[in-house]
Amino acid sequence: MTTNIELKSLEKSQFPIHGWLGLGLVAVSWSLNWTLPGLRTHWGFFPLWLGYCLTIDGLVAWRTGTSLLRRSWRKYLGLFLVSAPVWWLFELLNLRTQNWTYLGSASFTPLQFAFWTTLSFTTVVPAVFGSAELIASFGFLKRLKPGPVIGTGKPTTIAFFVLGWAMLALMLAWPKVFFPFLWLSLYFIVEPVNVWLGNRSLADWTGRGDWRPVITLWLGVLLTAFFWEMWNYFSYPKWVYHVPWGDWLRLFEMPLLGYGGYLPFALELYAIYHLVSGLLGDKPAGYIRVEAE
Repeated sequence: MTTNIELKSLEKSQFPIHGWLGLGLVAVSWSLNWTLPGLRTHWGFFPLWLGYCLTIDGLVAWRTGTSLLRRSWRKYLGLFLVSAPVWWLFELLNLRTQNWTYLGSASFTPLQFAFWTTLSFTTVVPAVFGSAELIASFGFLKRLKPGPVIGTGKPTTIAFFVLGWAMLALMLAWPKVFFPFLWLSLYFIVEPVNVWLGNRSLADWTGRGDWRPVITLWLGVLLTAFFWEMWNYFSYPKWVYHVPWGDWLRLFEMPLLGYGGYLPFALELYAIYHLVSGLLGDKPAGYIRVEAE
């Protein structure tokens, strides 16, 4: 008779079927996206990144016995649904900064462009959260020492909230100078709101000096960013960057300094997701596991 312990050991030892499916999607979509002539990435981006999401989720399940998809397929699907409107929010802010544009977009009607980009944007949140959970499965995070304490006290949350709106105002008023605030302001605005509404927030950990979830998100998004920028490099359509300053030492299309923007971006995704899930009644939401295993 098979015990529960043996079943859990078996779950961890076998790479799941959805992980193999993801690897297959990556292999086929990556090959087509880099070898076919002309327009192809508009339809190739989604299966490539769906493959990435499933592969990463499979790796997490293989290493830990649990994963985003295994814990709840409904919530996993919800990550894709919330992802597109979240990224469109950044596209809206980019109308002011014009930090990136899409080569090849002129080949589509506005409706076609909106359809294909929205489909592609659905993979942003599950890719980042899945990568963060993969990072959290490694033991080195447990050895990290406590850091500064940033808690949920009223002075702190009010300061964050005011600073967030100030950064957003500066970015909108002088985008050529303060465009980096696009990647900072939303976190400073949304994080206090989550605290006030009783939603899960990163301050739940940093209030104890535990920065491991923050570092997990940072490393996870940098892993995702590497593949975003690498796969984009030989894509068409593709995005390209235009920044008024800091445009030096490019790694793929992205200036090296620009990778720093991914760090607060991951925190923004975490905060916005938990704001949405909290408003839908899931509070405190414990679905995303960014604490070290």
